[in-house]
Amino acid sequence: MKPSTEDKAEGKLHEVKGKIKEEVGKVTNDPDLEVSGEAEKNAGKVQKWIGNVEKVVGK
Repeated sequence: MKPSTEDKAEGKLHEVKGKIKEEVGKVTNDPDLEVSGEAEKNAGKVQKWIGNVEKVVGK
């Protein structure tokens, strides 16, 4: 798999995991888990964006 495709796939995975953590944190009233999930979700968005840039640049 190309690095750009790997970054996009891993980014999406982190986004989904982060969203799940964030929602579990809200339901269980655990602000630490909620913040951790939001951070992972945002990191996933960045990684997915990097994959898109790599595809455009041609890496």
